[in-house]
Amino acid sequence: MPRRIDMGVVMRSLRALAFAAALCSGFADARAGDPVTIRIAWTAIPGQIVGVLYQKPEILRHAGKSYVVQPVYYKGSGPQITGLATGELEIATYAPAALGLSIENGHMEDLRVIGDQTRDGYADFHTRQYMVRAEDGIRSIDDLKGKVIGTNSISGALDMAFRAMMRQHHFEDKRDFQVVEIDFPHMFDFLVSKKIDLASITTPFNFEAEKSGKVRTLFTMKDAVGESDMTIMTARAPFIAAHRQTLVDFFEDSQRALKWFYEPAHRQEVLAIIARASKRPAAEYSDWLFTKKDDYRDPDFRPNLQAVQKDLDLQAQVGLLKSRIDVKNYSDLTLLEESAKRIR
Repeated sequence: MPRRIDMGVVMRSLRALAFAAALCSGFADARAGDPVTIRIAWTAIPGQIVGVLYQKPEILRHAGKSYVVQPVYYKGSGPQITGLATGELEIATYAPAALGLSIENGHMEDLRVIGDQTRDGYADFHTRQYMVRAEDGIRSIDDLKGKVIGTNSISGALDMAFRAMMRQHHFEDKRDFQVVEIDFPHMFDFLVSKKIDLASITTPFNFEAEKSGKVRTLFTMKDAVGESDMTIMTARAPFIAAHRQTLVDFFEDSQRALKWFYEPAHRQEVLAIIARASKRPAAEYSDWLFTKKDDYRDPDFRPNLQAVQKDLDLQAQVGLLKSRIDVKNYSDLTLLEESAKRIR
């Protein structure tokens, strides 16, 4: 009697073989075929330096060979979750809070922290500011009751730090304050035109705001949460598996490029690159870029996983996550570790 074939088993086996073939094919393409396209997100330049880091091909050993970088603008952390989920983005550069939402709400259990971009409040480096109008009577957190708060992206780093500060004062969203999303470039204008009462300000916009004399800092991100890993780099495990050595190439070039950007001898050229990308005069960056008035950037792109864990724990405390997420289970730092060994 012929043996009955279980078509469910057959289909599952075929899918497994197809997935394995795709991984092998992707790996072969990464090393021997066309360069792998790496779409990487950025929100503000020079905050996310990846938006301009690959514009000096002569210092990049692997660009155009094993990979090609396509920086993609995103308004903030939230939209990058969708970009990862839909396959429109290979590497997100977003806040740790977005990592938690990607895993729990987006069901991306295969997401991995692979690098770092910027840290807020590291040592005596820059920390972001929450500003109010100088003419108004808002002198303390308690004065924010009933006010409208501007954030660039709900669930982003500045948004989470603000909520942490509000929680310390027993304020709740919608009951005690209202939050609206505004792009960083328009934040100052919304504040001085009285469309919002508190603005979340990042570089380089904080310097112009301070010089105007129209606003003042009510508190900082460091006041709210201490040192914070402002933007981490994440990618999905199947992409990492398919293109592991290509990503090591990518990080090797990234590390070399960042060191080149920080060399004093290259400062004028770097200022020109930043100015062209941001469409702002180079003079606006000359007295603070890559100094302690700027964010701290780890030269190897190594994240502070303890700070990331602290942010994830905060999410759970304020009710944005249902359970605690252990960041060590969602991290793969071997790529940047291997690339750093190549350079040294």
